[in-house]
Amino acid sequence: MAVKDLQPRQGKVDITLDIVEKGEIRSFNKFGKEGSVCNATGRDDTGTIKVSLWNDEITKVNVGDKIKITNGYVNEWQGELQLSAGKFGKLEIVGKAAEIADMPKKEEDAPLQENTIPEDEDLDSIDYAEEVVEEDM
Repeated sequence: MAVKDLQPRQGKVDITLDIVEKGEIRSFNKFGKEGSVCNATGRDDTGTIKVSLWNDEITKVNVGDKIKITNGYVNEWQGELQLSAGKFGKLEIVGKAAEIADMPKKEEDAPLQENTIPEDEDLDSIDYAEEVVEEDM
């Protein structure tokens, strides 16, 4: 199945996607039970779709992963399609995304940028003072 073929309220979705973006984790409490949800963006050759990651799926899935959803479900929220493994489906990591396999998974994994201070710059002359902003009371 391909992203371009997905429809609202469609079940029994079997699809493989590359995860290209992962949003912030949100916590919720429903019927006295706490949980977490995170929106990610998945893509294939035909388009992109929001993927809802729930609880344990959040830590399992990272940007650059290739995932397979079996028996998933498509929902619609504010006119935008959202795919989820849902209650009866399965989400698994099947490899690395083809085009972004070398991309860092998290910002802190990114290579450090070299600090370029000119050789003739006197480090003692650099002003490191913090600017203080006063608020009106």
